[in-house]
Amino acid sequence: MSSRIEESAENRIGNLSDKCIANFLVKSATGLGVGVLTSVILFKRRTWPIQLFTGFGAGYAYSDCNRLFNPLAS
Repeated sequence: MSSRIEESAENRIGNLSDKCIANFLVKSATGLGVGVLTSVILFKRRTWPIQLFTGFGAGYAYSDCNRLFNPLAS
């Protein structure tokens, strides 16, 4: 008998979804922070750098999530 307990498909999908949500929140918040700093320091408090860097973070999180669910696609 193996000492490792078999993981069900529902648990695996749930764990991957949790990782995706956590990655999305962290990467989007990081992008938001970089955007705010860039906006304040370089662009006289314009809003487009905030939106741009938040979008970069969200896109990177989406790419990571796609790679988690489809490991052969990368």
